[in-house]
Amino acid sequence: MVFEKINSKVVKVDVGQAGGVVARKGAMLFYTGQVHFTPHQIPGAGGMPGMSGMGAIAGMAGRMMRGEHEATMLAEGHGQVHYGFAGLAVHVIDMPQGGTVTADASRTLGYTAGIQASIISMTAHSSGGGGGRGGGFMGALRGAATGALTGDGMFTTQLQGMGSVVLLAHGEVLEIQVGGQYPVFVDPQAFVGTFGNVQTQLKSKVGWRDAVGKGAGEAMQMECQGQGIVFVQASEQKL
Repeated sequence: MVFEKINSKVVKVDVGQAGGVVARKGAMLFYTGQVHFTPHQIPGAGGMPGMSGMGAIAGMAGRMMRGEHEATMLAEGHGQVHYGFAGLAVHVIDMPQGGTVTADASRTLGYTAGIQASIISMTAHSSGGGGGRGGGFMGALRGAATGALTGDGMFTTQLQGMGSVVLLAHGEVLEIQVGGQYPVFVDPQAFVGTFGNVQTQLKSKVGWRDAVGKGAGEAMQMECQGQGIVFVQASEQKL
């Protein structure tokens, strides 16, 4: 176990043994030993590829993509660092054999430096990569609509490889298995992220007129299918 939970809101990590740690700026609480910190950025966070020539949509997509990226710091050296953020609950995901975690940048506390981070389109993630469904101009529009309805953006952060990831949430995180006979439906406000090969798609369970005045969980639901785990917080409060 790379990240050790000290309590429900703080984790400790040996930076040397971890091979470096990337964590959101402001999450470091204190450290011992010889540890140095440098600014870090997810590759591709500066803009959205494949959207040139689309004018306002491209500009909107670029701004939302940059908004998905939280400022992060790379910790290297030899010593132990304690991390926590805004009094939120922490949830550790260990991937010694490798894997994929998808979660909003606002819900990511940190991860080991060997993990590859990238920003992906929510429309591409929802389509499961099949035949480019949901891409381009119409995909951007659908992604914008999804973000407006759920409070999330058009983009999310994908973490792949061997190592460990720490997520943030309001209250305890539930791990719900995905892959049974039926899909799992989650309130978008309670949705934290996924592990494994899980495809998510926003669906309306009521008519548009009936949806007025209803909470996100009643009007819109996140359908999760595939094989893996969906992480759900015990709250509908956004970070």
